[in-house]
Amino acid sequence: MTVYNTTIKLIITVFLCILAGCSTENTNSNFINAEVNRVVDGDTLNVSIDGKEETVRLLLVDTPETVHPTKPVEPFGPEASTYMKKLLTGNKVNLELDVGERDKYGRLLAYIYFEEKMVNKLLLEKGLARVAYVFEPNTKYVDEFYEIQKQAQNKAIGIWSLENYATDEGFNSNEESSAVVEDELAHSVECTIKGNINSKGEKIYHTEASPSYKVTKPEEMFCSKQEAEAAGYRAIKR
Repeated sequence: MTVYNTTIKLIITVFLCILAGCSTENTNSNFINAEVNRVVDGDTLNVSIDGKEETVRLLLVDTPETVHPTKPVEPFGPEASTYMKKLLTGNKVNLELDVGERDKYGRLLAYIYFEEKMVNKLLLEKGLARVAYVFEPNTKYVDEFYEIQKQAQNKAIGIWSLENYATDEGFNSNEESSAVVEDELAHSVECTIKGNINSKGEKIYHTEASPSYKVTKPEEMFCSKQEAEAAGYRAIKR
């Protein structure tokens, strides 16, 4: 009788939970607590996990480049990077791992949660990322991601506002997209420090007080000197 009553109570509890919309998305044992030290770009973070620093690559999404050593800054890359910096820098997050935990570079592959919202989805919703790098077995949310991407495409927002820019193969640069990059960087009100890589490969940042600030073409924008230095840039020598 006791076993019967326990079973009935369990069934009722599960039923009520379903009715109340209980979510199991963030109760998986594959979740790891972390703190964001630095946002590298729109889809890559440096975090601390139990005192150990790790680089995390967001699963199934790709944002335009801002710090690639051989590629120029791409449209909506600065916007994606700035969004992530404001949202996550210094905050605690949860990492959900899929089946394969790391890529060939040793980076953790994860779905990132902040304040119970998945950041991968937020990037897709805002048109700041495309669905990409879909490799088995890390495909848990791929169908849902494609649905979110389709909505952003229909709204023609972000990367989908430029014709033939975002494709299944990556991002295509042209005169229109180059103009968008310049406009994004020029109108970055809060993040005004320019990070530039010179012909010697040196990473140098320029504040508005720098004599060459106006003529400096940025590879990346920073909101503070500390952020620029954390990314490996140094101040210009005078």
